[in-house]
Amino acid sequence: MFVSLAVTTVVMAALLLVSATAKSLRTRHITEQMSTLGVPQSLMGFLTAAQIAGAAGAVAGLRWGPVGIAAAIGLTLYFAGAVVFHLRVGDHKGSLPAASLAVASVALIVLRAATL
Repeated sequence: MFVSLAVTTVVMAALLLVSATAKSLRTRHITEQMSTLGVPQSLMGFLTAAQIAGAAGAVAGLRWGPVGIAAAIGLTLYFAGAVVFHLRVGDHKGSLPAASLAVASVALIVLRAATL
């Protein structure tokens, strides 16, 4: 079961770091998407930091379980919020990736709890 946790953690961390990089570079796609969702540009730094912290916490959680569970809970809340923001503006297509990452975050909680 630990192998499943490790693979899920590494994939999730990689996705989070790619997304955080796009946010920090303020790519056109991300900037337009955030504007459509009604997310102020002033929150981009916070969202970037949250993703980096989530990735770091998930990876650290491979060594220390409680940190991994805390990081996965934070990521679940982050992506649940993303789903809400997408659905609020009727962006059903955009809500699917966020929902998938929320489910992956819940999987991290379950896998980490099962391997404590």
